[in-house]
Amino acid sequence: MYIELPEKRYYGIGEVAKAFKVNASLIRFWEKEFDVIKPKKNAKGNRKFTPEDIKNLKFIYHLVKERGFTLEGAKTHLKEEKKQALEKYEIIEKLENIKAQLVKIKTQL
Repeated sequence: MYIELPEKRYYGIGEVAKAFKVNASLIRFWEKEFDVIKPKKNAKGNRKFTPEDIKNLKFIYHLVKERGFTLEGAKTHLKEEKKQALEKYEIIEKLENIKAQLVKIKTQL
């Protein structure tokens, strides 16, 4: 899945949910379930996600929504085979970005 977010230090939960096309409650649920997602919270309790959090959310989204892993399966996959799976996912993500750019160029012609 190609996610288009502007280059920023912190993203609000609304921006993240809109980019992933899911409800904010799912993002909050994944935050509780997965240890790798650690958004910063301000005094009011608003969550601010870093680019590293977004990268981890993309990987979790890929495992759960696209590959069909259960939450427990995704957790064990992250713990046991994180490095190898992350490398494969980064390659897939780069190819999807290239595809999105090519489609954008095609529509401009």
